[in-house]
Amino acid sequence: MVKIRLRRMGAKKAPFYRIVVADSRYPRDGRFIEQLGTYNPLTEPAEIKVDAERTQAWIKTGAQPTDTVKRLLKQANVL
Repeated sequence: MVKIRLRRMGAKKAPFYRIVVADSRYPRDGRFIEQLGTYNPLTEPAEIKVDAERTQAWIKTGAQPTDTVKRLLKQANVL
């Protein structure tokens, strides 16, 4: 199954995330199909950048967002 999920980047204790489309069998920070955006929880307020068109296209073709990504997409007015 294809999932839309977060990929952790950044240094220790300074997380930065990329919103990616990946096969559910791949490891969290491993191979991915496409990058859709970024999420930086350290800024105030948290910074969310998402390619809305590509995200909608992936959801229409059956990609399932994780609970956290679904919450972020709602905050960014994509869902």
